[in-house]
Amino acid sequence: MDIPIVYTDNRILLCLKPPGVVSVDQPGGLPQRLRAQLGGEGVCLRTVHRLDQPVGGLMVLARSRQAAKLLSQQMEERTHFHKAYLAVVRGKPADREGTLRDLLGYDRTTRRAYVAQEPGREVRPAVLHYRVAAHQGEYTLLAITLETGRTHQIRVQLASRGLPLVGDCKYGAPPADMEGIALWSYRLSFLHPQSGEGVAFSALPPAVWPWSVFDLRGMEDAREEGGGG
Repeated sequence: MDIPIVYTDNRILLCLKPPGVVSVDQPGGLPQRLRAQLGGEGVCLRTVHRLDQPVGGLMVLARSRQAAKLLSQQMEERTHFHKAYLAVVRGKPADREGTLRDLLGYDRTTRRAYVAQEPGREVRPAVLHYRVAAHQGEYTLLAITLETGRTHQIRVQLASRGLPLVGDCKYGAPPADMEGIALWSYRLSFLHPQSGEGVAFSALPPAVWPWSVFDLRGMEDAREEGGGG
């Protein structure tokens, strides 16, 4: 199945990464599959950010070395590169909106992130902002932006508060009949590496469970400003 391409020019390509596809440049990964669609291994595509394998949604890839450098610089400086996510969790936060702050570590043996109680060598601060967009029964739709970009950050910060992402068995959710987990990259904004002008792209998750529990109309154009990462 082809990867859906949202936009492309001679410097960038925006696509929808399917859940289950790795975002890094390796056999079977997103860049390789896109090259095959666009004409072969000679097509220049460079990753500048990642999504976890079970996560779907918008990703931007650079189509030149210079474009990759400029986009990566925006991400590192946390200036103009912003990402927003939608998530479906079991349960409901106590507040309709808020900020979660934790110290996160990562166990390379188990490949799991965890909330640490004190600073350490492999422990880093993690900050995210959330807003309750809708609630139906036992499920809540959250709009999320990140200030930091830690491994599995959204997944572990929510799970540690008793709000696991639907389908995310790795962090305590019960098994669910779905592809991947209920986390979707739905908005990207950044400075175009050629023109220098601000651009923004958005795309809603597919109309399948658990996303279909909610009316997502209006979310696509909602501006969720926040840090990249």
